[in-house]
Amino acid sequence: MINKNLLRVLGPGLLYAGAAVGVSHLVQSTKAGAGYGFDLLWILVLANAIKYPFFEFGPRYATVTGNSLIEGYSKIGKWALVLFALVTVFTMFSIQAAVTIVTAGLAGNIFGIGLNPVYLSAILLVITMLVLMIGRYNILDKLIKLVIVLLTVSTLIAVFSAMGKGYHPDPEFARNFSWNNRLDIFFLITFIGWMPAPLDVTIWQSLWTLEKNNSLSFKPKLREVLIDFKIGYIGTAFLAVCFLTLGAYVMYGSNEELSPLGVVFADQLIRMYTSNIGHWSYYFIAIAALSTMFSTTITCLDAYPRVMKPLTEAFFPSVKKRKFHSDLFSWFWIIVIIIGSVLLLSIFSGTMGVMVDIATTLSFVTASLLAILNYIVVTDKHVPKGGRPGKWLRIYAWVGIVFLCGFTLFYLYWRFM
Repeated sequence: MINKNLLRVLGPGLLYAGAAVGVSHLVQSTKAGAGYGFDLLWILVLANAIKYPFFEFGPRYATVTGNSLIEGYSKIGKWALVLFALVTVFTMFSIQAAVTIVTAGLAGNIFGIGLNPVYLSAILLVITMLVLMIGRYNILDKLIKLVIVLLTVSTLIAVFSAMGKGYHPDPEFARNFSWNNRLDIFFLITFIGWMPAPLDVTIWQSLWTLEKNNSLSFKPKLREVLIDFKIGYIGTAFLAVCFLTLGAYVMYGSNEELSPLGVVFADQLIRMYTSNIGHWSYYFIAIAALSTMFSTTITCLDAYPRVMKPLTEAFFPSVKKRKFHSDLFSWFWIIVIIIGSVLLLSIFSGTMGVMVDIATTLSFVTASLLAILNYIVVTDKHVPKGGRPGKWLRIYAWVGIVFLCGFTLFYLYWRFM
């Protein structure tokens, strides 16, 4: 029965993958390989390994308690809820804006749309809003499975094709990562910030896990839910290595720099694929890349209203007592996020590089705070003993917390001293 049930449980882990495999992979991992070859491969692997426990705590907590991590924060104290709310409010507009401008850049390049990137982003967000209002979780659950398969197949074809041509960077233009170079350090911070994804996603996944579990006709076991999570987590780490490899094999030492402008970057990205696979694959690769970024855009726009609804009710109990229809909360917050993201894009003139740097840096700085919160919640006494992480996972988490806090202090010292 476990195999049959496992197939039905699959979903939240793939939604995590859909949210994660976006800017951090298509943009940051590719830039890491293109700029430094394989110098940052160990950083990529380490970042995925260090953050694993904190992402795992989301589906774990939701399954054993029947609540999201947001309810868990409220149980350990109002301070935790306030801290998480501040992190969310200060990052949600920049993150939504960053993933949307990359998606708009791809769409503009593929379909030859010469519209201003800010206007195109606004149109894309409205279309995404309509899709969510019509389909909600069910459409996400179905769409993401197709997207992940399409992306994985196309990426593997590209990687094997690139490796078949060999690794021959031009020594004249090849460079190594330097710990004494401020630009290299800044890129490292932005690279780790979203590798494999912002830690906010673990809260999103706890909400998606609840949604999925409530739609099933049986109560899934914790091990089944964690298998779903591990498939998504390991898969995203593997794809990150693939994109770094593509950047290293195709662009490293070529004296070609990836543009910070969304439309130009999209052209470079698709050309990178097609130059290795063949021009026959242009539309296949273009659809895969666009669907990947659209999945990130739609998962973010679905997740933030899900997060803001319980936060609103927690801070304003009178709103909850009035028993507004839950969809009203979703529509309200979707509109707020769209307006805020478009305004932010307008201020920065639609520059993808600026938006990505802001969002990834904020995610990096707040990662240690969310990691500590997640650990406190999942080990709290209100969590059933059988559902709490075991001894080795707790030790693993503490190692991760020390690493994240230490690296954050290093960044703050480097940035302001």
